[in-house]
Amino acid sequence: MRDIGPTFVTNAAGELAAVDWVFNGWGAQDWAAWDKDALIGSAVAEWAGVPRIATALVNEGGAIHVDGEGTVLATESVQLDPGRNPGTTKEEIEAEFARTLGATKVHWLPRGLARDSQEFGTRGHVDIVATIPSPGTVLIHSQQNPEHPDYAICQELISTFRGATDAKGREFNVIEVPAPTVLRDAEGFVDYSYINHLVINGGVVACTFDDPHDEAALAVLAAAYPGRKVVGVDARELYARGGGIHCITQQEPVAGDRP
Repeated sequence: MRDIGPTFVTNAAGELAAVDWVFNGWGAQDWAAWDKDALIGSAVAEWAGVPRIATALVNEGGAIHVDGEGTVLATESVQLDPGRNPGTTKEEIEAEFARTLGATKVHWLPRGLARDSQEFGTRGHVDIVATIPSPGTVLIHSQQNPEHPDYAICQELISTFRGATDAKGREFNVIEVPAPTVLRDAEGFVDYSYINHLVINGGVVACTFDDPHDEAALAVLAAAYPGRKVVGVDARELYARGGGIHCITQQEPVAGDRP
């Protein structure tokens, strides 16, 4: 639902609407079918009784993160994917994010994690890489074992935030969240990530992996979301099927709330 559903937004008056991205099977991948998935965004907007914001941009909810104050995190490997938005420039994508999300600054990451870039991945969703728990702060996935291909990728991604600023001109406070210790499953190197969590009213639903790093990761999330109860859910079965807790959910704010 994160990817095929709409992204809910509110305007300055607190009025709720739903951005209906174009969904095409994560870049028209030959193993995917999306004839019914492509109808979900508009259907959810109708069920929610809110205006639908149409767009020609191919995008998924897992491909962006926002801070509610004009900052958007996105990856070049998804937004500039020729299977999604062929010939589209960064400037054109930024303009569409401004129109649909009210974004004033996009922080571009070059790619996502290694496994997510393989055949059955999304080609680099940001929601297993980095998120903004509060304006000015970034939680970012940190693979700390050099044997994993994400080790070098994470160093590259983390470096993009060093000294960078958000839409309000604040320099990012970067908090590295260590990846689980497990490196492989039966299919190869894993992309297990604690970044793929869901923020809800009064709480956070987080991925766990029966891993020695679970407890420390939940503690990092608890510190990043003060006042919220953090609950871990074993996400290994979800990851075995291509996603995490953030991937299978989509929050809907109450009208009048700011995102």
